[in-house]
Amino acid sequence: MGRNYKIGIIKGDGIGPEIIDEAIKVLDALSPTMGFNLEYEEMLMGGAAIDETGVPLPAETIQGVKTCDAVLFGAIGGPKWDNLERHLRPESGLLNLRKEMGTFANLRPAIVYDELVNASTLKPEVVRGVDIMVVRELTGGIYFGQPRELLKDRAYNTMVYTREEVVRIAKVAFEIAMKRGKRICSVDKANVLEVSQFWRETVVEVSKDYPEVELTHMYVDNAAMQLIRNPKQFDVILTGNIFGDILSDAASMLSGSIGLLPSASTGAGVGLYEPIHGSAPDIAGQGIANPLATISSASMMLRYALGEDKAADKIDKAIRKSLAQGYRTGDLGAYDAKEICSCSEIGDIIAKYVSK
Repeated sequence: MGRNYKIGIIKGDGIGPEIIDEAIKVLDALSPTMGFNLEYEEMLMGGAAIDETGVPLPAETIQGVKTCDAVLFGAIGGPKWDNLERHLRPESGLLNLRKEMGTFANLRPAIVYDELVNASTLKPEVVRGVDIMVVRELTGGIYFGQPRELLKDRAYNTMVYTREEVVRIAKVAFEIAMKRGKRICSVDKANVLEVSQFWRETVVEVSKDYPEVELTHMYVDNAAMQLIRNPKQFDVILTGNIFGDILSDAASMLSGSIGLLPSASTGAGVGLYEPIHGSAPDIAGQGIANPLATISSASMMLRYALGEDKAADKIDKAIRKSLAQGYRTGDLGAYDAKEICSCSEIGDIIAKYVSK
């Protein structure tokens, strides 16, 4: 009897439904060949939820995700809802969902495919072969520190981390490193900030449980420079909320296209898997969106939520094969394209490859 998983599906707004449909197409082609079954439950969030229920995150969605093994999410937002009050806008639904799900770890890979090496703004010899995973702490640090205050003549925020918060994100990074190159670079500002000294000391303590993993440390200003100077030196980057926010965006542009990169928000419970790009309402419904980031997010879901590493590998290889054979959506058409494909056609190609 096959393994059974329940997957929450949040298509969202703009191109969200199109790209999610292609990820589901690939998963459905793959699962029979790998001995597991996927059951989907579609839920509402964002503008689509506002239109139907009046709120960006219905209670039914909050309850529903907690019964799933993982959630695959497209994108939300658009000009249609820009004039609503902040707490009623689509983006507030996503922030509240992450809070409800307890997702404290943001996983952001940055991969440069050989076939698209010229899409990067950096020299090919610098970015060829880059494969980095940024593990960012998502619910602590200066964004959430108390006290905080905005006054007429001054303002301040506090950067706070507890031992529990650092230990749990460090464990996520070390577990991921064990599945990759067994190297972690922990990024902080320990030469200036006490909270970073505490971060570094705590990460070192956690590292004792993972003797196979090589741990190094780097100050965040140097890390930003090194990401551009020599990104191939990194395997897993572990860092806090504000540093991770900045470094993961910098790392994402090494690939040259935001349409390629997936992400995951994970924690103690159900994880949320999504492309890093937005809802692109200007191209919604035209069939020209690039679904590869969402298909890659489905691969991350298989690997990190379901433990189906071989199935994830199969998707990753299929994506590389499609690129090697010159299949491109329009956003990548300038880079060695042999055939410009629609969103659905790319999904068909990947699905064909994984079904074999």
